[in-house]
This record gives sequence, C-alpha cells and structure tokens, in this order.
Amino acid sequence: METAATDDRSSSGGEAMDAWITIGWAFGLSLAYMTVVWLLSLPLRNASIVDSFWGPGFLLLAAILPSISGGLDWRSWLVLALTTVWAVRLSVHITVRNWGKGEDRRYAAWRERAGGRFWWTSYFRVFAVQAGALVVVAAPILVVAASQGPSRWTAWDIVGAIVWAIGLSFEAIADAQLQRFRRDPSNQGRVLDRGLWRISRHPNYFGEALLWWGMFLVAMAVPYGYCAIVGPAAITFLLVRVSGVRLLEKDLVARSPAYVDYVRRTSAFIPRPPRRTA
Repeated sequence: METAATDDRSSSGGEAMDAWITIGWAFGLSLAYMTVVWLLSLPLRNASIVDSFWGPGFLLLAAILPSISGGLDWRSWLVLALTTVWAVRLSVHITVRNWGKGEDRRYAAWRERAGGRFWWTSYFRVFAVQAGALVVVAAPILVVAASQGPSRWTAWDIVGAIVWAIGLSFEAIADAQLQRFRRDPSNQGRVLDRGLWRISRHPNYFGEALLWWGMFLVAMAVPYGYCAIVGPAAITFLLVRVSGVRLLEKDLVARSPAYVDYVRRTSAFIPRPPRRTA
C-alpha cells in the first residue's frame, strides 16, 4: 500500500508538471503568434486583422501542444478536428465579411485617440490581450493535450461532440442569414428578426459559446477535465458582458429606433420564443 500511495503521488505530481509545461507552451506560442499578427498589422494600418487570426490561433495550439506534452492520442485528434472545422470557417467568414472595408471602427477610434503611439500601444491593448484570452478560452484544448485520458470512447466524448455540432450549426447558420439580409438593399434600415434571429438577438454568439461548452464536455473525459470549465465560462462572459452583446447593442440601440422594439421582444442570448408586445 505504501508503494501504491507513493506511485499515486508521483503520478499526480507528474501530471501537474505536464499541465504547467503545457500552459507555459500555450502562452509562449500564443504570444509569439499574436506578435507576428501585430507586425503584419503595422504596414496595413489595420489592427482589426486580429479578428481574422483569432480562430487559427486555437488551431495552432491544438496542433502543436499534444506532441509537446506527449498526449497525442485519438482524443487529441478529435479536438484538433473540431478546432480545425470551427477555426477555418470563422476565419474565412470574418475575412470575407471585412475584405476591402478597412479597419473596424472600434480599432479606428482607438487609433485616433492614441495618435502616433498606436503602433506600439496596439500591441499591448489589442494583440497581447488577445493572446492571453486565447489561452484561457482554449482551456479544453490544453487539458486534453496535457492528459492521457481513457483510450475508449466515453459518453463525455459523444455528448460533447453533439453539443459542439449544434453550436457550430447555430453560429454558421446565423452568420449566413445575417450576410444574406445585409446583401439585400431593401433591408436598409431594417432589423433582422427572422430565422434564428427571431429567437435570439445574437444567435451566432450563442452558437460560439455552445460549441466551447461542447469542447469542455469532451475534456471531461480525461483526468482533471473539470478544470477546462474556465474556457467556456470565459468566452460566454466575454460574448455577453464585454466585447459581444453589450458592446454591440450599445451602438445599435443608439443608431436604430427599430432595434429598441426588437430588444423588447427578443432574448439577448439564449434562444427562446419572442415575447408579445403591445
């Protein structure tokens, strides 16, 4: 029994060391990646390219971390596959949407206020912050990479993949509906309240959060998988309270009286039937 206890402590200590090594590599890779993106943004004078490179940053971690930590098993391949599909779709969507439109007005406003200092302050205010957020949100990827989970499929893997698929479908369909709505000139000044946008004011954000909760469920199949909850919790908080719903709606409500009525009858985030209004 003493030998078993000693082995357990040794194994636990080894897993803890592997986890810290994985986290260290994740921060290093993420910061190096965002530094390259920052350097690309300087001649373009467009800090908003960081949005197009957000998804591929997760793909970088999912592809490299398992081989570094020695956890390259079939579950790591599953996480890599899920991350690849999501990251490529999101990056292509954002790039096509923003192509030829110049810098997003949020970053342009920061550039104007900072003046000649923006070229270097943008590194800390935009790109370094994104690097840190990327690692936190990628917690399910890190946990799976650092752990040697069961070699068989578990209920966590199956349910997690299903939840991820539902989330990705929500995000992709909502984005497509919004793009189609915006391309129609007759919709100028109107509010999209059909399709998924009838049951949520931000179904694409809901889908984004849901797919990360699916990734968390996959991570629950490995030891200490519960630690990965910081990822979906962080992205949900960011989408609802920081850079998503709150920031976007502050601008929309100010610019569109029709949006005020839409707010009254439609759920902000979690889909549900619209309220009846007088």
